[in-house]
Amino acid sequence: MNRSASWPRPTVAASPALPGFAPQPSSYVLSSVPLPRMFLLRHALWPLLAWLALSLLSMGLGGDFWLADRFYAWQGGHWSLQNAFLTEHVIHRFGRDASTAAWIGVFALWLFARSRPALAQWRRPLAYLLLSTLIAIVLASGLKSLTNMDCPWDLARYGGDREFFGLFDARPAALARGVCFPAGHASAGYAWVALYFFFMMLRPRLRWAGLAIGLGLGLLFGFAQQLRGAHFLSHDVWTLAISWFVALALYLAMVTREAPMAVRDALPLPGGAAR
Repeated sequence: MNRSASWPRPTVAASPALPGFAPQPSSYVLSSVPLPRMFLLRHALWPLLAWLALSLLSMGLGGDFWLADRFYAWQGGHWSLQNAFLTEHVIHRFGRDASTAAWIGVFALWLFARSRPALAQWRRPLAYLLLSTLIAIVLASGLKSLTNMDCPWDLARYGGDREFFGLFDARPAALARGVCFPAGHASAGYAWVALYFFFMMLRPRLRWAGLAIGLGLGLLFGFAQQLRGAHFLSHDVWTLAISWFVALALYLAMVTREAPMAVRDALPLPGGAAR
């Protein structure tokens, strides 16, 4: 039997997904698997270049101060939205609690899936989502205590009492530590970009909706914090990068372990012969 007849040739255009966690392995189609090089180009190289460009624009070319100056002037030369109901209580506090509640909800779904054989295909994707969001939030929050950078509202330029020191500048030992970079609160939103890969495992057509959810939440949380004087633009850019690359790395690690052996066996040899 010619096995190549039952396995279509792999194509890049068919889907941006790597072999993942097909809900029904028996219906797995090889044509949905692109070349890994194209996948990494789209999901690793282009995001990396975008992160570097945005970092250069915001940190190297003064974009952080340009934007913060306008937010500060728009509020009358002080951070009038720092303790406003919408920015502080609704977006900051309630948003943080809502993100935590969503994580607990995913954890409950994972426990439920473990108790139902019919939901076995959901277990690893849900575990992935739990781990990715948790690692991204913990990593972003942990880095804040190491990078030693101040919030805009701490700086003399914006009504505070401290001089600005960049990420790689020598900071006086007597100066109190800064704990504002990267953006911790925005990570509660951007961590959910992992939904892109979660849906790629189960329902690839929904992956863009998952990405939109993560980006939308992160932008909302990050913008509100910038209006409060809690963060610069670059703080959010780095948080998004952390969240994305954590999600990508974990996805690649789990997919590599789960890639079916049948995929390699089914790839046509040069000349159309099958293995």
